[in-house]
Amino acid sequence: MTLIEIQKKLEAGVENSTVTMQGDGCNCSTLVVSPIFEGMALLARQKMVLAAVRTQIDSGELHALSIKARTPAEMA
Repeated sequence: MTLIEIQKKLEAGVENSTVTMQGDGCNCSTLVVSPIFEGMALLARQKMVLAAVRTQIDSGELHALSIKARTPAEMA
């Protein structure tokens, strides 16, 4: 799975998000910025991001994903 494929899945799975990827297709990290995270706990944010790629993680296609999930205000 390529970084672009992962990025597209995350952008589709997290409303109004901007996704930045690093790493290779198997082990990677992401920064997901979305206003939808406003008021959400860190764990809830991570669960939302993981849900977008759960099938790929369960199948082993995506081995590891490090997640940073922030609001636009937190990035300012």
